[in-house]
Amino acid sequence: MSYTNRNEIPEKYKWNLGDIFATPEKWEEAFAELSQEYPQLADFKGKLADREQLLAFLRLSDKIDLKLEQLYCYASMAYNEDSQDSVRQARFSKIYGLLTKYDAATSFVSPELSAIPDEQLKAFIDDPDFSDYDVMLKNVLEGKAHILSAAEEHILANVGAFSGQFHEIFNRLDSGDIKFDAIEVDGKKVQLGHGTYSMLLQNKNQAVRKLAFETYYKSYINVINTIAGVYEGSVKADWFRAQTRKFGSTMEMALFYEHVDKAVYDNLIKCTHESLAPLHRYIALRKKLMGVETLNMYDLYTSIFDNADISCEYEEACELVLKGLAPLGEDYLAVVRKAFAEHWIDVHETPTKRSGAYSMGVKGVHPYMLLNYQKTTHDIFTIAHEMGHSMHSYYSDATQPQAKSDYKIFVAEVASTCNEVLLLKYLLKTESDPAIKKYLLQYYLDMLRTTMYRQTMFAEFEQISHDMVEKDEPFTTEALCEKYLELNKMYYGDAVHHNDEIKYEWARIPHFYRAFYVYKYATGIVSAVCIAEKILKEGAPALANYKKFLSLGGSMDPVSELKVAGVDLTSEEPFRIVAESFENTLAELEELTK
Repeated sequence: MSYTNRNEIPEKYKWNLGDIFATPEKWEEAFAELSQEYPQLADFKGKLADREQLLAFLRLSDKIDLKLEQLYCYASMAYNEDSQDSVRQARFSKIYGLLTKYDAATSFVSPELSAIPDEQLKAFIDDPDFSDYDVMLKNVLEGKAHILSAAEEHILANVGAFSGQFHEIFNRLDSGDIKFDAIEVDGKKVQLGHGTYSMLLQNKNQAVRKLAFETYYKSYINVINTIAGVYEGSVKADWFRAQTRKFGSTMEMALFYEHVDKAVYDNLIKCTHESLAPLHRYIALRKKLMGVETLNMYDLYTSIFDNADISCEYEEACELVLKGLAPLGEDYLAVVRKAFAEHWIDVHETPTKRSGAYSMGVKGVHPYMLLNYQKTTHDIFTIAHEMGHSMHSYYSDATQPQAKSDYKIFVAEVASTCNEVLLLKYLLKTESDPAIKKYLLQYYLDMLRTTMYRQTMFAEFEQISHDMVEKDEPFTTEALCEKYLELNKMYYGDAVHHNDEIKYEWARIPHFYRAFYVYKYATGIVSAVCIAEKILKEGAPALANYKKFLSLGGSMDPVSELKVAGVDLTSEEPFRIVAESFENTLAELEELTK
């Protein structure tokens, strides 16, 4: 349900930011106090090699970081309630400005820690008083081989000020300068944009999908050489940073700083290649069930089954989520109920509220969730998804010290996707309506298709494009399009027509400007499916391991954390488990649609 303004929404559907600061005035008081406190950190400059001084600095830094986070979260979420409120805008600008000053005041820390001799760093790591900070100090020790001299670091920082602009250039082009034409849909003029394009690909009319697809890509084709130039600059900047920091490749650098074994990346691509046959079968089944003479790339996002969407009010959706998450145990469900009942969630849409959904952990308080709930299947799963993020933050914050409570991006989508899988498995088990069951089977297959298969294809394209630069191969528009089209044909198979426009798809993916990021979506869903399957099959032992994982925060490297949950991504087993899950689901859908 949508409301015209926030005042119309019943209080039970609003989050309570008063749990962080009772009033905006209390926020202002805390802001003023912190403005006086954080400059004290600069007093430690030149002293971090001394044990007592370092310990005092780290403990003070913890206290200041906690206050900063609470100030930032309050200001950000209040601003997200109403982006046109000038008071909220000003508050958010204030804390953003303070964060910039804080970063400047503490810029000496990394170089100074890196200058501490290895033996002394090892002594700190082994010192029980530094137990909260051992992971951070180990990372400093391991990264020393890639730290340059002070003068070189200064030069590299200045280069970064402009070499990192390629992402921003693409965003400006993609969000403003690329002009999309309007098209006619059901006798009405519809202005194309990123959001409307996604919606139109779900339209039941193939002619509408075709028109939207061709019109949308025409805008990218018109500026394709510019985009190729921007992307080339981004990839070359990545390679420059990698070489300067003494890495053999950009991938090596990216995986090093994420503490991820290259075997994970290699296994993902190798095992995905080996499991393409079931994906090709699904594409062929989609063509058959849709009854189209030619299945096109723009036909892959519309639902195969009509009138099978699950539609319910928010309260009923919450009950469904609770039932779906029952395998996670009563202690887990008790916190979820608390989140529903105690105003951790902002539920309904208003015109000036931020769109989409997110979870934001607030240390020392509790996580919050922003929703814009509509009565759709997607939004029911969104509740489960964001609750997974929130519970990961809840367990980590409750168990880990401040310095280790943040989990890595590599594992950030695991708990959220695990919740979605558990909810889906519950719905499939309890649903008696064949139409809805078929819809849910398709929903799961498309979840894996778009997240495991598609994101792996993106990851492979990234590897190819960086290899082109690192091996001095021609980095032309034609070469990029040709390589992307080859991947698209390999991944999607012969049952779909590989429309000419699809070879330009790489040109509209913003994540490519954050090198070697997209593979984490694929490894995330692989890990989540494996964990959900283990919990449902093995029960208590698997659940205990999963809760240990949720409680680890950033206390271990992310691949080791997943091993605690029973998922070893350095082996091929998890990828084979998910391929089998896809194939079994496909077989069930094939049987139901005979």
